[in-house]
Amino acid sequence: MRICSFPPIADKKCKLPILGTMPGKDSLKYNEYYAHPRNTFWKLMFDVLGTPYSNDYKSKQKLLLDNNIALWDVLATCYREGSLDSDILEEEPHDIKGFIDSHPKVSHLLFNGKSSYQFFKRYGKDIELPPILLPSTSPAYVLSYEKKREGWTIIKNLLEQ
Repeated sequence: MRICSFPPIADKKCKLPILGTMPGKDSLKYNEYYAHPRNTFWKLMFDVLGTPYSNDYKSKQKLLLDNNIALWDVLATCYREGSLDSDILEEEPHDIKGFIDSHPKVSHLLFNGKSSYQFFKRYGKDIELPPILLPSTSPAYVLSYEKKREGWTIIKNLLEQ
């Protein structure tokens, strides 16, 4: 089945885009980034940014924008059954370069897991911003929450620069 990504959560102040690969089944069903209940993305973001957790999607979006963080996917569309990045076929990328050009404060590109970074390397060869690979927040990536959090704390450091 051909699936499509969402528009970015971003505004002109964004400094750090976090790039995933493609929304999973739950995200597509609920029309929300990282909607799978076991995906730790939102929990990590609230935790790393020192804000009490909210399950409200508008509050989640506001958390990112208030901290000059954008959220998007490397891929615009692909064929995939299920939610595994390893099952992606016939992918088409988003215009990451165009996004960066229209958001001049972007200083680094952050990748939620190896798959998003591998797809970016395939399609974003002309982009020279420093990439930062973060541990995947997917429940399929078996790593303790503490270890994932340790990797994601770099966001706080980058925001303070």
